[in-house]
Amino acid sequence: MAEPVERKAGAEEEVVELCRELIAIDSSNYGDGSGPGEREAAEYTAAKLDEVGVEVQVFESAPKRTSLVARIEGEDPSRAPLLLHGHLDVVPADAADWTHDPFAGEVADGCVWGRGAVDMKDMDAMMLAVVRERMRTGRKPPRDIVLAFLADEEAGGSYGAQWLVDRHPELFADCSDAVSEVGGFSVTVEEGRRLYLIETAEKGIAWMRLTARGTAGHGSMVNDDNAVTELAEAVARLGRHEFPVRLTKTVRTFLEEVCEEFGIPFDERNPEAALERLGPVAGMIGATLRNSVNPTVLSGGYKANVIPGTATAQVDGRFLPGMEEEYFAEIDRLLGPKVDREFIQYLPSVETEFSGGLVSAMGRALEEEDPGSKAVPYCMSGGTDAKSFQRLGIRNFGFAPLKLPPELNFSGMFHGVDERVPVDSLRFGARVLDRFIDLS
Repeated sequence: MAEPVERKAGAEEEVVELCRELIAIDSSNYGDGSGPGEREAAEYTAAKLDEVGVEVQVFESAPKRTSLVARIEGEDPSRAPLLLHGHLDVVPADAADWTHDPFAGEVADGCVWGRGAVDMKDMDAMMLAVVRERMRTGRKPPRDIVLAFLADEEAGGSYGAQWLVDRHPELFADCSDAVSEVGGFSVTVEEGRRLYLIETAEKGIAWMRLTARGTAGHGSMVNDDNAVTELAEAVARLGRHEFPVRLTKTVRTFLEEVCEEFGIPFDERNPEAALERLGPVAGMIGATLRNSVNPTVLSGGYKANVIPGTATAQVDGRFLPGMEEEYFAEIDRLLGPKVDREFIQYLPSVETEFSGGLVSAMGRALEEEDPGSKAVPYCMSGGTDAKSFQRLGIRNFGFAPLKLPPELNFSGMFHGVDERVPVDSLRFGARVLDRFIDLS
């Protein structure tokens, strides 16, 4: 294992400019193929890697849906490589709602502003900055690093990670572990004491289309087989249902750690009590205490006096690791016999152990940059490209390290307005990521 070395300022300074330039490339993903695609962002990234001698493989699953993969040689080729991956697409943004143009990459009030600042062009920039500095200075990682910059994560990865895993699994097949987004950010316990949340689990995703069928007819007639009525009642049952608390291993461990830090007892009968100390991040953590389903789209009929034969709805379902069978049994019970469901998007849940050398490397890298800090596991309520890479037997972690000011509502900026990342946090992240690579 290579010992960490003192870093020079190169990556710390460059990471800010790289983040700004990536944000300035509009790679909005509307989920229907109508966006600008990732090609421009991929070309920018490929050029930055080429400048320092990294050979890049370019893949285009559909026009402008571009992903990159590269491999950096390590000191010990007998060890399984580490996969570092990030996505280049972002969700759309309406500039009229923002304080600063979401595609300008402006620096203001000590932050880089713009769509992708936290999801996840900040981590893309960290990866680029650290790799570029290491290549310029000839510092090999302890083992091979596989870099992947991917398309389409914001719509489930069908044109990015899923496509690559299906078509080119050999690129990642020998990787043992993977690191990417939505983890490694800090939650302040008290002045000088922070917890860093490492993502080790994700809820599964089930976007579903519901269809009710009935007897079409004139709106003036009595109709006890109305598809709209049947669908509306089923959707209301789903939307008002409260799933019971189910504490997975990851969530239980997180809550126990939080209670210990704040000096309060852990009460599994009332786990929400522990969340009250966490500030804005409590909403994201609270969503991992139970399964969920939210109605999002309703459609049926075409004229006020015509009873349609069918009516449809769409719902966003999320299920905890290990709870899939229980979850869908409950969904079907709530829907009843007259409403059918089909998947628009299905992605499995993810969970791995918070143990081993890689986890130790994360904790040590953080502690060396932020003495007194502690890494803890948590479950993410959303999903990432980890869902694709787990199919290859790769252990997945969310570790995009950021030391954040306690007043910043970080979790609220994912897909939100005025997304931004502190400049100091980006520089901190570059330092930690570099130390982590040396320790991994």
